[in-house]
Amino acid sequence: MFKSGFVNIIGLPNAGKSSLINRFMQDNFSIVTSKAQTTRHRALGIVNGNNYQLVISDTPGFTNPKNRIHDYMNKKILDSFKDADIILFMVELGIDKNRDVKLIEKVKKSKAPVLLLLNKVDKVNQTVLENESKFWKSEFKNIEIWMISVKENFNIENLRERIIELLPEGPKYFPDDAWTDKNERFFVNEIIREKIFKNYSQELPYISEVITEKFKSKNKIIKISSLIIVEKESQKGIIIGNKGNSIKNIGTESRKDLERFFNKKVFLELNVKVYKDWRKNSNYLKKLGYN
Repeated sequence: MFKSGFVNIIGLPNAGKSSLINRFMQDNFSIVTSKAQTTRHRALGIVNGNNYQLVISDTPGFTNPKNRIHDYMNKKILDSFKDADIILFMVELGIDKNRDVKLIEKVKKSKAPVLLLLNKVDKVNQTVLENESKFWKSEFKNIEIWMISVKENFNIENLRERIIELLPEGPKYFPDDAWTDKNERFFVNEIIREKIFKNYSQELPYISEVITEKFKSKNKIIKISSLIIVEKESQKGIIIGNKGNSIKNIGTESRKDLERFFNKKVFLELNVKVYKDWRKNSNYLKKLGYN
């Protein structure tokens, strides 16, 4: 019997969703930073076994919408409820914001089985663990609760085996050599965007976007030209930095990760362009993949 299904990870920003999918994929599949709302797009990760195919969905963190990007992100989360065979509802232990009423209600209405993942057990004491367990058991009747630490790789293998047990009988949705539904340019954009989140503070990472205009792979060399999008000229100046030092640093860090990711020599060209108020502009949003 062959088993397959879509396993969708749901949660608030910074709960550890991207780190979990990276564990399952054994690779840097998703952006992982300490800042919330780093994941903007829904991406599928594909894990193939001898008698199963696990299709994992990394979704943006659920948030109260403040702009059209937030609307887009929340829509992707809601879409993930529709096609899920299993829902992983992931929360960060000890953080009251995890108790988001709207999200809890949406999870309660899920027609697919739900595993509640209480993440970061390594950071809290026994009292917090007991209180959190009591709260979630009162919210969800007969829910399966898992205590995990993605960072410490605690209970992750057991969780993976349990997910495989719950998979329904089904077809092979993707070829054996497929590992994602996204193309190379998507991961170039994500890697560069990760460096922006790690190197700049305050609002700048959140108003930035990356689009790869050229991606040419030949033999053992890849030539890439990518554009960093910001909303204002002043932000462009910050991205570039004094004598171009800041963008040079972003380029160097990105290139090193891209070479590890693609296992090829990479030549990366970075430029910065202003799309005024792009997060509010439908045409810009569509051009940048928010549709």
